[in-house]
Amino acid sequence: MRVAIAGGGLAGLACAKYLVDAGHQPLLFERSDVLGGLVAARKDADGDWVETGLHAFFGAYPNMLQLLDELNISDRLQWKRHALIFNQPEKPGVLSWFDVPDIPAPLNVILSILRNNDMLTWEQKIRFALGLWPAILRGQKYVEAMDKYSLLEWLELQGIDARVNSDIFIAASKALTFINPDEVSATIPLTAMNRFLRERYGSKIAFLDGSPPERLCQPIVDYVNERGGSVQTQSSLKEILLNIDGTVKGFLMTGCNGEPSYTVEADAYVCALSVDAFKLLRPEGWQDLPFFQQLDELEGVPVINVQIWFDCKLPTVDHLLFSRSDLLSVYADMSETCQEYHDPDRSMLELVLAPAQDWIGRSDSDIIEATMAELAKLFPAHLPEPVKVRKTAVVKTPRSVYKATPGRQAFRPDQRTPISNFFLSGSYTMQPYLGSMEGAVLSGKLTAQAIAAHSSAIPPMPSTQTVANAATA
Repeated sequence: MRVAIAGGGLAGLACAKYLVDAGHQPLLFERSDVLGGLVAARKDADGDWVETGLHAFFGAYPNMLQLLDELNISDRLQWKRHALIFNQPEKPGVLSWFDVPDIPAPLNVILSILRNNDMLTWEQKIRFALGLWPAILRGQKYVEAMDKYSLLEWLELQGIDARVNSDIFIAASKALTFINPDEVSATIPLTAMNRFLRERYGSKIAFLDGSPPERLCQPIVDYVNERGGSVQTQSSLKEILLNIDGTVKGFLMTGCNGEPSYTVEADAYVCALSVDAFKLLRPEGWQDLPFFQQLDELEGVPVINVQIWFDCKLPTVDHLLFSRSDLLSVYADMSETCQEYHDPDRSMLELVLAPAQDWIGRSDSDIIEATMAELAKLFPAHLPEPVKVRKTAVVKTPRSVYKATPGRQAFRPDQRTPISNFFLSGSYTMQPYLGSMEGAVLSGKLTAQAIAAHSSAIPPMPSTQTVANAATA
């Protein structure tokens, strides 16, 4: 079958890859001149990469790791020491390490918590462990049921005090969802914690060895093109055209440089855009269908990525760092963590500003000034003097991954829709990895499998739930 895909982020690219594996011909269209969506990056005038976000890969990303293995690019992941590292605002310049020993899960994570005496007292450690025990024993079904609570409400129900929340979960919530524990659904961090506790290397972190467009997206494009598919940039979905019966007749496309519009016709159609973008393109004929109405309950969360190039080396480490400040989420010295960005003499910090709701409309200069003030607390011996900033970059994403507030799980759609030849893909669709790179890749895979089941030439594939269970086994 010919399958038209609108959206060249990880979900659309993964969908195209698995469609060619199934013998279909995907035709992927991306509005931008750069692929990757939320993992996109561009070179500036100096030839340095400016990224849309700071992206870390976890051992608990089986679908992403499988994709890299199938593309023969697994060696492009640079795995770091198995640890989670938090800064300590009350002890400027000091990092708190949760080193995870190489023993079976969940003992490895539990031992890493017990060994750390920087952030939690023994009473808090015990309360923390007891609070997590229901999620460990009762599994993902229990975790999904906790979607009715915010993380802060769930912590209070478990008797976990505010100190544990401020020390660990504020940083974790902002890193996972870009919002604070009083807003985020308890399901989100509990899902991550559950995987860390069940998989020996689930919490181990890696960085890509270069820019995502070149080192991750381009191999997928090459794979798809070599097998009869096609990927076209600077082609924007303008309208979803319908037949009289409400099925899709075609995608009305327009070029981004003033080219005339044209229609793409296929046997099946995939919207792999963000949920916010798709809501703007919903055909009028679908407005009354409950499946599409539920999407009004989902919206993207604002995120800001900041990059700062310095004239010297800062006292950082080769790892992802969790910030416990009010402004920052996670950060890393990319001159240490990424092979392509390596510089032995000068640091380049990449930082995620979250929550970003109050900052998304502020000027770049305001954002840089506030970020530098936070860095002065993290590196008191080196900032603001004598360190000099060579240059900065601020990338704003007004609508990123879906905002995972309590109750959102019920509104996340399946990849199949009531329209027989129309499918959705994206990390906001229903799959167990939430809004993440892993979720995007898995959603693309599930969409491809749904299309394969739709094709009369191919026997039905496993259901979404069966695939999800197999992926997490």
